[in-house]
Amino acid sequence: MPNDTLAKHLFHWENQTIEWAMRLRVALYIAEALDYCNIEGLPSYHDLNAYRVLFDENDDPCLSCFGLMKNRNGRVTPESVIYSFGTVLMNLLSGKHIPPSHALDMIRGKNIILLMDSHLEGKFSMEEATVVVDLASQCLQYEPRERPSTKDLCATLSPLQTKPDVPSSVMLPSAKHEEAQPTPQRPLSPMGEACSRMDLTAIHQILVMIHYRDDEGTNELSFQEWTQQMRDTLEARKHGDHAFRDKDFKTAIDFYSQFINVGTMVSPTVYARRSLCYLFSDQPDASLLDAMQAQCVYPDWPTAFYMQSVALAKLNMHTDATDMLNEGAALEEKKQRGKAP
Repeated sequence: MPNDTLAKHLFHWENQTIEWAMRLRVALYIAEALDYCNIEGLPSYHDLNAYRVLFDENDDPCLSCFGLMKNRNGRVTPESVIYSFGTVLMNLLSGKHIPPSHALDMIRGKNIILLMDSHLEGKFSMEEATVVVDLASQCLQYEPRERPSTKDLCATLSPLQTKPDVPSSVMLPSAKHEEAQPTPQRPLSPMGEACSRMDLTAIHQILVMIHYRDDEGTNELSFQEWTQQMRDTLEARKHGDHAFRDKDFKTAIDFYSQFINVGTMVSPTVYARRSLCYLFSDQPDASLLDAMQAQCVYPDWPTAFYMQSVALAKLNMHTDATDMLNEGAALEEKKQRGKAP
């Protein structure tokens, strides 16, 4: 697709953000595509996210075929796709990367104005935004039976289309114009260099070397939190670290997943390490999600951006991969300036 991904236009735009009416169109088109898959009996759609929404030559949003796959161990169901759709709705509302595990928490107790993307500068309908927030909340319910169907999604979003006759090319900021601007080349750190070369072995060596140095300050724990569950969590991480060091990536994934699923501690380094394990296991989709989670935990961590760049390159999303590499380099440059006397 010639005009980039929703992630590029929503998270990495340079000149102009996506206007509200276009965001509503994107939501409806995704819902219609999912409903079509459902009606036609196509395989379930897996790992729906902003990188899977592409814009065609007319700037109309389309779903990437990367997500079409058969059910695996019963885990990929229409209901799980609806949950992911709720996360994409949150992306469209807030203009931010939001991992699925944090999406519902962002809605609870939050004023809609605070939730909305500040780059919209208030140019949206509060009534329409309320409908979309309510729909996202329904999609993100824990019980699958409480989530709406694909038909319900279309029925809710269709009446919100206020510019049906305006071509998408008029409403979507021009990717071509942005690409015409030369991207300044920044010096890369060893991690940035390794990621730009997609040298997984070098990335592994660097992550082993830095250990958990970059996790400082991401966990503030009280004495009461050091329970048996905490000890078990740290034990799982230790086993994961041993397997990671020994390049037993499947075992590392299992132990890191135990650490993450307990949820007592949050570690961007564990996400980065598991992201690399997934790359070694030829699972770039899962790698990308972990790198995005690492960014959510530590928004200014260059490694999170670098790992996303490698996963995106593995998915043949080279424009987005370059953007993420440049963002990581810019963050490193900013850090170095901050350290300068």
